[in-house]
Amino acid sequence: MPVPPAPVPLPVTAVTCLEDRAQLERTAELELGPGTRRLRLGPVTALAVDRSLHAVLLDEDGAPTGAAKVLDVRLVRSWEPPAPLEPGPDDSELRRRVHDLEREGLAESRRQERLQARLALLGQLAADLLREIGEGAGSGELEQARWSRELDRVDAERESCGERLRASRLCSAELARELERAEEALALAEREPAELLAFVELSVECAEPGRFLARVGHLTACALWRPAYRAELAGGALRLESDAVVWQRTGEDWSGVRLTLSTARSASAGEPPALAEDRLVLRERSAQEKKTVEVELRERAVADAGPLEPGLPGVDDGGEVRVLRVDGPVSVPSDGRAHRVPVSAFEAAARSEFAAAPELSETVTEVVSFRNASGHALLAGPVDLVRGSGHTGRGALEFAAPGAPVRLAFGSSDGLRVVREADERREGAGLAGQRTLVTRTVRLHLSRFSAPGDDADRVVVLRERIPVSEVSAVQVRLRKEHCSPPPDELDAEGIARWEVPLPPGGRRTVTLVYEIAATAKVAGL
Repeated sequence: MPVPPAPVPLPVTAVTCLEDRAQLERTAELELGPGTRRLRLGPVTALAVDRSLHAVLLDEDGAPTGAAKVLDVRLVRSWEPPAPLEPGPDDSELRRRVHDLEREGLAESRRQERLQARLALLGQLAADLLREIGEGAGSGELEQARWSRELDRVDAERESCGERLRASRLCSAELARELERAEEALALAEREPAELLAFVELSVECAEPGRFLARVGHLTACALWRPAYRAELAGGALRLESDAVVWQRTGEDWSGVRLTLSTARSASAGEPPALAEDRLVLRERSAQEKKTVEVELRERAVADAGPLEPGLPGVDDGGEVRVLRVDGPVSVPSDGRAHRVPVSAFEAAARSEFAAAPELSETVTEVVSFRNASGHALLAGPVDLVRGSGHTGRGALEFAAPGAPVRLAFGSSDGLRVVREADERREGAGLAGQRTLVTRTVRLHLSRFSAPGDDADRVVVLRERIPVSEVSAVQVRLRKEHCSPPPDELDAEGIARWEVPLPPGGRRTVTLVYEIAATAKVAGL
């Protein structure tokens, strides 16, 4: 079957942006007659994945039809020289010179066409004037002065146009020689590689003539998205705007497409998990090992509220594929730059608290708590923090299911500071020192510097951890009688919590005392 030379345009109409690639959907209107034919659609991006290509024929309303069907679909790629474009700001001076010479040569050729047309018109005018003289002389009408004046004017105009035409031809020849030299220098200095283009060849069979819609879909690389947010805190309410930051360098712009965002990982789903050999060895314990219990202090992260890792992290979807749809058409140019696309926005009641973890940092952070009222899951991503005074910084949002509580750090408070002091006392206990007793004392000094007119008390939530034992040979006990004041709460993770009110310019000291008791068999404490 012959392939028509002129391809049918196949624009992108819908995009499903995945974590590291994109699923494109294209639609073309076809006018088909009865019989079997092969169509060429495109051009499309050369990054299209061949094995993901699929096509279907629909009627004008977008419903499946039995009047036509697709027999075969495939991608055909070819190298073609790039189309001539206007020189950009980054182009070389030589390329600009070639472009200017081409424009001057085109202008001279158009000037020559105008002069040739004027010379032809003057020649026709001279012929008409000579015919008028002949007819007048034959009829006895003699107007020698007028005839002489008109002939002189026509001859002078023809001579002037001829001189301008010869000068223009000489200028065109000189421009052509200079352009040839400039193109030779440009070819030696800069070589433009041919552009790789791809077309979709569609073999269809049609039973009756009519208009149909060809819907083609395929995967493509060089396209991805990540979530981003903007949180604005005003009084007791918080407005959270969810955006999608989209990058694409597929070689073609997405103009007015329906955009869908997905966290599916098609690449990783097709690879089996890596298997590693794990050997278990069983042996008898020695007599010394039976008398000794080896313990060690391990750091265990309960929650990670720190900043995002440098670079571009993956999408945290909570282990389940999430799909978000963007309202309205979206346009994303193929420039490889980040483009923010609004997804959703909501307002919720917010509660603020000033929290401090002195073991990690000496700053006191304002933490805002609210409910996820967006109607969809909030994926982990960076957040631009905005107050009434403007942009205050950037934070990080953790994954939150619909309706789940969300905690967002809004930066540190300059008027609050906490200083931590810790000391440890180790001694033997029991008969002949058969037990080891470690007493640790932690003092937290909290101070507040308030601005003029700030007379209200401010409550600071302090959190300090104590070890949690996993073996019966080691016991950890909180000495509440020595704590000042005792913790308001102590959870199963060993996190002690206080709510400390501070007046303007006030200072408070919180003391935490706990003991670690271990038997004589324990080693490594």
